[in-house]
Amino acid sequence: MNIASSSPKKIVILISGSGSNLQAFIDAVCDHSLPATIAVVISNKPSVKGLERAAQARIPTAVLDHKNFQDRDSFDSALITLIDSYKPDAVILAGFMRILGAEFVNHYLGKLFNIHPSLLPRHPGLHTHQRAIDAQDKEHGATVHFVVPELDAGPIIIQARVPVLEDDDADTLAKRVLIEEHQIYPLAIKWFCENRLALTNDGAILDGKLLPASGVPFKLS
Repeated sequence: MNIASSSPKKIVILISGSGSNLQAFIDAVCDHSLPATIAVVISNKPSVKGLERAAQARIPTAVLDHKNFQDRDSFDSALITLIDSYKPDAVILAGFMRILGAEFVNHYLGKLFNIHPSLLPRHPGLHTHQRAIDAQDKEHGATVHFVVPELDAGPIIIQARVPVLEDDDADTLAKRVLIEEHQIYPLAIKWFCENRLALTNDGAILDGKLLPASGVPFKLS
């Protein structure tokens, strides 16, 4: 096992909306369970609640509106320039609703993270909660993974599972999954900030051991 760094890691968090996972990171930093500092919160949409959360926590914010760019590549290039100006150790996608190109992903490969509201590889993409119900899944959940150029396909770090109840609709299921997201996402980044977690050619490594394809299981609520 690697010895944890004595100085906090610097993270950048990208958002597009309300920032509930951002709040989980803010709380974890404030209670010292996450050995990191949030250098900046960047949104591709102006006037979203997540920016208010960051401002209330006295965290710097920036808006890079994708609508102001001619194409995805020019947006990605500007986003790289903005992020790199903060020299982060990790880049966290927390409800960032933009597909990032391969050049962007490869620029941050090994320190770019995402959380997806399903038990990957099941239900990549959007509308995962309704799709889980429609598929009559018995379990649903969330997955933290390293980001690679292929959408929602990076090596899995940790998954949390919740039962799909008979009376669930997409909203009720989403609310239970979100509770789990707020626990597993800061935990995974904690491991990274402690130098315990890394991406290798073989997959995700935790404490020197290759994780299984489904990552670390997190206890059912």
